[in-house]
Amino acid sequence: MNILTTRWTNQAALGKTLQEYPRPMMVRNEWVCLNGIWDYIITDKRITPADFEDPDSFPFQGQIRVPFSPEAPLSGVMRQLKPDETLWYSLTVLLPWDTINETTDCLLLHFGAVDQICTVYVNGHHAGYHKGGYLPFTLDITKVAARSQRLHLLVSVRDFSDTSYHSRGKQKLTPGGMFYTAQSGIWQTVWLEKVAADHIKSLKLTPNLDHQSLSLKVQVSSSDCRQEALCQIYAPCLLTEQGVTEKACQELLFEGSIVPGKTACIPVKDPIPWTSDSPLLYPVRISFGQDQIYTYFAMRKLDIQLDKKGIPRFCLNDHPVFQTGVLDQGYWPDGLYTAPSDQALIYDIQTMKELGFNMLRKHGKIEADRWYFHCDRMGMLVWQDMVNGGNTYQSWFVTYLATLMNYLRIPVKDHCRFLFSRKSYEGRQEFIQETRQTIQALYNHPSIVCWVSFNEGWGQFSTKKISDMIRKLDSSRLVDPASGWFDQNCEDIKSIHYYFFGLPLPRKESRVMALSEFGGYSFRISGHSAYNKIYGYKKFNSQKALTNGIKALFLNTLLPAVPKGISASVYTQLSDVEEEVNGILTYDREMIKPVPHTIKSLNHRLKSQIQDQAF
Repeated sequence: MNILTTRWTNQAALGKTLQEYPRPMMVRNEWVCLNGIWDYIITDKRITPADFEDPDSFPFQGQIRVPFSPEAPLSGVMRQLKPDETLWYSLTVLLPWDTINETTDCLLLHFGAVDQICTVYVNGHHAGYHKGGYLPFTLDITKVAARSQRLHLLVSVRDFSDTSYHSRGKQKLTPGGMFYTAQSGIWQTVWLEKVAADHIKSLKLTPNLDHQSLSLKVQVSSSDCRQEALCQIYAPCLLTEQGVTEKACQELLFEGSIVPGKTACIPVKDPIPWTSDSPLLYPVRISFGQDQIYTYFAMRKLDIQLDKKGIPRFCLNDHPVFQTGVLDQGYWPDGLYTAPSDQALIYDIQTMKELGFNMLRKHGKIEADRWYFHCDRMGMLVWQDMVNGGNTYQSWFVTYLATLMNYLRIPVKDHCRFLFSRKSYEGRQEFIQETRQTIQALYNHPSIVCWVSFNEGWGQFSTKKISDMIRKLDSSRLVDPASGWFDQNCEDIKSIHYYFFGLPLPRKESRVMALSEFGGYSFRISGHSAYNKIYGYKKFNSQKALTNGIKALFLNTLLPAVPKGISASVYTQLSDVEEEVNGILTYDREMIKPVPHTIKSLNHRLKSQIQDQAF
């Protein structure tokens, strides 16, 4: 294994680690970032350690850079947490506020994500428990903070990785090929936020372009239903990396009171639609008592319409759009699941846009909230996978046999729990719960245009019921119920993967069709690869050969499939990851492997084919 760095590694190592406000959809002013150096211990016991400075009792201890997992080079630890071990974090925080008044104030402790199961203690008191390695959670620690200005945080973490049914994405304790290094612990930003006792807890923003309106629902902590919130909406603009600030709030378009807990319908006169080329966002200020937040929304509409030949096509704001995307694993050589900086997140999105792509499929992972914010403000469409889980996958079934059956058009129902690795009832219920939580957490981001329920049969079950549930939770977006092999003939999209044999287009299909994975062409560049071993679906030895291979794939397979119904495509993949060197970018993000102007030209041809269709 070769330790790779990125151009952002040194910045993170110097302690300037992800200091930006972590939740741009709900911005407040009084907050403290807790990213940085914490103490840690790894033990095979679940008993709370009495002393973090006893090397005889705890041979694996020291300091860890949060929010990087102990497996990541940037953490400073570089050790795999095993399923029978417990990772303990410790940090003492001196609050910057003079007092925390239990009557008028509320102190919230936020975790962006902790993989996989954690318990939090504050000043020796149990503060909360959370299960699920990909979702944010918040703890109210006001009572503890009100008695002491100095807080001691103790966090215990266990991670079963791929030895259990919990959601794990592409993580594997024994990585290789298409599966990557398992990571654990705190991997997204930790922060404290001081708010009023009566404060805004959550928002739900749903645009309606046809009716020129916004549905807004504000949930608050107060039980006093008589107190209203004040909503102010401003003229749309292109947001910068700083998000919604006073500077962004210029021309006031709407001001009015709304009742918390009830959905308000707010008029948006002469709305300016959000598009990939012009991603204008409407800044919003919401005040509730002493609490004030900034947020934003976009006026955009997603649906499927028939072209002049009766073929279903993806539409954005009633205009046909070919969604040409890449599979985005969200892995980094220095941070694993955690990007080394905010600029690194921006780089991936911006580079794909410059190459002509207008969509990213976030694969087997939920990103940090700022990634979605950058997609919102930069106009990048997002297909969001639900994070796969389940017991050990039957690789012979979900890879080799599935590929052949897919080519031969042999349908397979998802009833067999053994074949689909979903024998655990608890695991199935957990997936349903986390699907609900994922939609709730990401609902307000306008860049997300499609939810992907399952991928290639990994833990797939009750596909139609899951898709129906997603539709009820969010009718404003499209649903890809089964990306890959095991289509169950439901919901919006017929989702096809193509790596071997021929492209198995259905003879007749009433749903919109997407080539949701294809390509995977490999080219290893010495000095920019983490491993000497090469994994991919077709190997090339030079930039010219790779570029010609991709060009031939687009010209001979993808472009001819568009008139036959293909309306979106997802090339595998955005960057190399460990042994899988089939990225458009090298793993360290230093090189674009194919010739850029060729990729941009091919994407332009794809998008033009759909835009030229009459509706």
